[in-house]
Amino acid sequence: MWQLYQFPLCPFSRKLRLLMGEKNVAYELVRENPWEGRDEFWHLNPAGRTPVLHDAGRGTALSDSQAICEYLEETVDRNPMINGSALQRAEIRRLVALFDDNFYADVTEPALHEKMKKRIVLRQSPDAQVLRQLGRMLHGHLDYIDWLVDTRQWLAGPQLSLADLTCGAHLSVVEYLGAIDWKGHEQTQGWYMVVKSRPSFRPLLSEKMEGIPPPREYASLDL
Repeated sequence: MWQLYQFPLCPFSRKLRLLMGEKNVAYELVRENPWEGRDEFWHLNPAGRTPVLHDAGRGTALSDSQAICEYLEETVDRNPMINGSALQRAEIRRLVALFDDNFYADVTEPALHEKMKKRIVLRQSPDAQVLRQLGRMLHGHLDYIDWLVDTRQWLAGPQLSLADLTCGAHLSVVEYLGAIDWKGHEQTQGWYMVVKSRPSFRPLLSEKMEGIPPPREYASLDL
């Protein structure tokens, strides 16, 4: 069985867990705090980042969330999440990159640094100025997601895809950290609740990061 090295608030691990849930791929969770820099983990992934998908029996270790997702898409026929025509698949990959690169840099990473890493690793208080800038950047991204929801059935087109799972993974981390304000973004909130209601999402909603309790609405499926 696959072992998935991750920590609960890693958005890239959440993205992979959602994909594996949608494709019904079994795995065992292995807790890994990459900031601890364990030698054993660096041997699995020289980049030192989660997620890593490891099968000791086959001597296989896969790293980088998108590379792993592409591998699973090529090797597991069930429920393709990079689907449709060549043009549609390109659009899925474009949005996945937007969320994993731009949204992460603008919103998810600063939220994790200020509200998780400073609390449990650095033992520092969050920077209010950084949080205000994060909020401004978040609203810009939500404006764009609102437009996608208004003009398409799912974010990348007519079918649920890896773009929806990736966006949902990042939003779930920001929501867990209490750094999201849905005011004025009812379209995205409604779409997110649909994604959040899927069976693949349930394990994420029940998992907690020690020392950082989520807000009450985090596990709620009501608008």
